[in-house]
Amino acid sequence: MTSENVVTVDDFSVVYDVDPPVRAVQHVSLSIRRGEILGLAGESGCGKTTLAYGVQRLLKPPAVISSGTATFHDADSGRDVDLFDLDAAQMRAFRWDKVSMVFQGAMNALNPVVNIGKQLDDVFLTHRPGLSASERREECAQLLDLVGVGRDRLRSYPHELSGGMRQRVMIAMALSLKPQLMIMDEPTTALDVLVQREILQQISDLRTQFGFSVVFITHDLPLLLEISDRIAVMRAGRIVELDTAENIYRRPRHEYTRTLLSSFPSLTGDRGDFVRGRGEGAA
Repeated sequence: MTSENVVTVDDFSVVYDVDPPVRAVQHVSLSIRRGEILGLAGESGCGKTTLAYGVQRLLKPPAVISSGTATFHDADSGRDVDLFDLDAAQMRAFRWDKVSMVFQGAMNALNPVVNIGKQLDDVFLTHRPGLSASERREECAQLLDLVGVGRDRLRSYPHELSGGMRQRVMIAMALSLKPQLMIMDEPTTALDVLVQREILQQISDLRTQFGFSVVFITHDLPLLLEISDRIAVMRAGRIVELDTAENIYRRPRHEYTRTLLSSFPSLTGDRGDFVRGRGEGAA
C-alpha cells in the first residue's frame, strides 16, 4: 500500500564541524504529504536550506549529518527507500528521477556557456540513456512549451533570457523526469511582483496537473500563506510550529510565528509597530 507521505524525516540533525561547532539543524522530524505544497519558513540562517540539502545528501564538509533518518516512500514501486543507505551511484540516479530541486538563483544554477537545449538534454542523456537524440530533443521542446518559454528558445543561452524565463527553465529541468517531489529554494527571489505571481501560478497549475509534492523554501511567510497547504516554521535549526496555512495565519501558537507575522506591513489600516526577529543557527 502506498504511503500518504512521499518523504518522512525523523530526528534529523546537521552540524557544521568548525570551532565552535554550529548546530544548523536540530532534531527535525517532518513528513511531506503526497501532492501537497509544504512551505518551509523562517529567517535567513535558521537552517531551511541546510535541511533541504541534507535530506538530499548535497551537503559538503564541514557539514556533517549527526543524527536521524530520511525515508522516501516510492509510489512507483510501493517500497520505502532509506536515503542514507544508498551508495553514491544510487543516490545520483535517485536525484531528479524521484526528487528534484529548483536552486536559488537560476542564473548561477544554469551553465552560462551552454545553451538551454543542451542543458535540458543532459538530464535525459544521464537518466534516460535509452532515448534517441530526436526523442530527447522533442522531450526538451515539450518541457519549454509546458512552462511557457517556448521551444524556439532551445538554442538560447542563459544570458539571453530574462530572470523569469531562466527560472521557468529551471522548473522545466526539475520536471523533466516527472519526480514525485520538487524542492524549491527561494524560487522567486529577485523577480518583480508580476513575474513572481506568474511563476507561483504556474507552480500551482503544474502541481495540479502532475500531482507531485512541493517543498517551497522562503523567508516570505505571507507568500507561503497564499500558496501552501501546510507551513513549517523554523527557528535556530528547529521546527517550532507546523500547521495548515489557515491555522498559521489565524491561530499561530508559537511566539516566533507571531513575530514573523508581525514583521510585515499591512496594506490597509495603521502602519503599526514592526517587530524585528533574532535569527540563530545557520542557513
